[in-house]
Amino acid sequence: MKPGLQRRDFLKLAGACGLLAQGGLALAAGEREPHSARIAAAWRGPNPTDTYYAGTLLADWGRKKLEILSAVPLPTRPHGLLPELDGSLLVAGVRPGTWLLRIDPEGKVARQLDIDASADVLLNGHAIHNATGDLVFTTETDFASGRGRIGVRDRATLKKLDEWESGGLEPHQLLLDANGHLVIANGGIPRNRADKKFDLPRMDSSLVRLDGRTGKLLRQWKLDDSRLSLRHLAWSMAPDGERRLGIAMQAEHGDAAQRSRAPVLAVLEGDALIVPTRANDGFGYGGDLAAAYNGGFVVSSNQAGLAQLWHPGAPEKLTPVVELQEAYAMAEWSGPQPGGGVLVATALGLVRWHPVAKPVFLAWPKPMALDNHWVLVSEA
Repeated sequence: MKPGLQRRDFLKLAGACGLLAQGGLALAAGEREPHSARIAAAWRGPNPTDTYYAGTLLADWGRKKLEILSAVPLPTRPHGLLPELDGSLLVAGVRPGTWLLRIDPEGKVARQLDIDASADVLLNGHAIHNATGDLVFTTETDFASGRGRIGVRDRATLKKLDEWESGGLEPHQLLLDANGHLVIANGGIPRNRADKKFDLPRMDSSLVRLDGRTGKLLRQWKLDDSRLSLRHLAWSMAPDGERRLGIAMQAEHGDAAQRSRAPVLAVLEGDALIVPTRANDGFGYGGDLAAAYNGGFVVSSNQAGLAQLWHPGAPEKLTPVVELQEAYAMAEWSGPQPGGGVLVATALGLVRWHPVAKPVFLAWPKPMALDNHWVLVSEA
């Protein structure tokens, strides 16, 4: 990375901390931070035709070095990553997905499920465990009907045991709520088998809650603007214990100027789905999302090279915390007390932002392009 870019990035990070203080959000000095972090990630080489890998990266904060601990070649481009309690990593192929793959703690393929590309139902790139950990839920699309599906799979074998309606069109990411029910972002975009969008005027994006035991539709929320696609999800907890669900959105309006003004974040506050701010990234593209300081969120936009903090104490604002090319994959990082930081993958390396800890940049260990998502697995 060029020194000027690194310096500029650090100035942006420091400026964000200053804005927090000006808004009455100043923090006390933090405790000692962890020495290192293990991050589950997916990447390829610098060229679009290079092989994709999934594995584990080690961020050593003291040595200011990033290392690859394990790397497993993948059949095609991946998307969602799901760490498991036994140290394994479940990886889903990008939409329309034809494979699920489990990597064991030693960095070897332990299980692979392959789906024929001509099958009616294919994967949409994300998975989550149920509350008891014996099942895996996957977002899927039934191309025969065009409707969204939730695959209910045995955790060990990945074999499908049941199939539920997703409550909408094109389900993307899904999480569990505090009661073990599924919360699903139905992106609402009609797509064909080649993943081409069509007939966008009939978009039907929604947020739904399904019973985590039966798949029964419990609740559905929609925004007034049907051309805002609800995509990625994160839970964030405020100091008083209140949980908020953040939803990163991507604008699908036909007019570029309208897309450039579109909001990128929705929030589920109690039982109300709201758009707290019209501030955006200039593209209307919320790429990834992570929980951040005191009930807030950081939403990234790789198109703008930008990651921005939203905080409930200043709900009308988005504060830039990272400005660097291809700022995309996000992971929550507590760090020293009071926590609330994030790890951001960029074109040049890992950027660590935290309200009180110093910003850190770690260059990639070799030429590589990180994919859309990564997850913090453990710290030491």
